[in-house]
Amino acid sequence: MSGRATAATRLERALVKHAAAAGVGLTIDAMASTRWASATFVGARHRLELVVAGDGAELWLEELAEADLPIPGHLVADVAMIHQRHSAAGSTATAEMLTVEDGG
Repeated sequence: MSGRATAATRLERALVKHAAAAGVGLTIDAMASTRWASATFVGARHRLELVVAGDGAELWLEELAEADLPIPGHLVADVAMIHQRHSAAGSTATAEMLTVEDGG
């Protein structure tokens, strides 16, 4: 193994950084990634179980699909929120994200 961070690791770091900048705490309880390819792109699909705490947790999750998540060597091509649950203790969500390798 080359020691280089995978797209999944880079995505996790970007999400944590993005949440912190918004003033919310983020824990990624589980993450599963699988390789993905189309006729023109190569990347990975990621399914994440998120726990978000803080006053802005619900808003952060709602805006995540449109967020700019810079990931070196990759682009976040799609974000789909599969499930969200909000309570006084915080918010949980299941998200699916597609990253593609940036050839440029």
